[in-house]
Amino acid sequence: MSSSQRKKIALIGAGNIGGTLAYLTAIKELGDIVLFDVADGLAKGKALDLSHAAPVLGCSVSISGTDDYKDISGADVCIITAGLARKPGMSRDDLLATNAKIMTAVSEGIKQYAPKSFVIVVSNPLDAMVTLCQKVTGFSPNHVVGMAGVLDSARYRSFLATELKLSPTMIDAFVLGGHGDDMVPIRSHTTVGGIPITDFIASTRLDEIEERVRKAGGEVVALLKTGSAFYSPATAAIEMAESYLKDQKKLLPCAAMLSGQYGIEGIYLGVPVVIGSKGVEQIIEIALTSAESEALNVSASHVKELVNSLPKN
Repeated sequence: MSSSQRKKIALIGAGNIGGTLAYLTAIKELGDIVLFDVADGLAKGKALDLSHAAPVLGCSVSISGTDDYKDISGADVCIITAGLARKPGMSRDDLLATNAKIMTAVSEGIKQYAPKSFVIVVSNPLDAMVTLCQKVTGFSPNHVVGMAGVLDSARYRSFLATELKLSPTMIDAFVLGGHGDDMVPIRSHTTVGGIPITDFIASTRLDEIEERVRKAGGEVVALLKTGSAFYSPATAAIEMAESYLKDQKKLLPCAAMLSGQYGIEGIYLGVPVVIGSKGVEQIIEIALTSAESEALNVSASHVKELVNSLPKN
């Protein structure tokens, strides 16, 4: 495919997640890659390094780095990872004020130079940052989405697979709600080869596994000591981008703007959505137990508090 026909993917933030996103995008040949970062030389250095790997990888996409928003002009997809990463002892919410300033600047750049793009927000605190991005860009909510549920659900599936000594591909699961300590693993829709998870694991043990899911990001941060997870968030964001670019219409748990679904309105919250060439094409309402519904409302309340804490300027 010629460069004029290829899609353009702008990766805003060239840290560990941004670099991994670039690598995955190149391997999958999803489109030409522009890595952006305000840090002098960072994006250009990683792009140059990756371009040296391209002949071995067998990929033909263009890979460039920049610190100028003009270079993201016409991007089909923008994935935002810019912002401070968590350090040991920090919650995602602790990043709110600093990352809000960064997100505002990034969103203004996207609004100016990539006004028709599909935007995936990865930066924390996720639910507040995707809300801010949509507000600043003014884009339709179906073109601004947050990456959280794909990652949280993958962690749930991974832990269950380890417990059962099975391939994680055999496990289907959703984790909904906010991307924080009150996220909601949906046990009632978790299956192993179509069989309810409760046929395999006792309720008390599932409680322990689900609590580990809620703390999984912090567990990685504590082990790394100098940063936060990057392989898994990047992989999750790429699945969302690929579903959009290829019109795959995958059903994925993502932070989407709700307009009455699940009895919640006017906030971004992790729910099952269909992502296709029109962005978030559908929000799917699944039946929840009373306990799951209550937990989802608690999570939504926390998201509202977080959004209300965003700087007003």
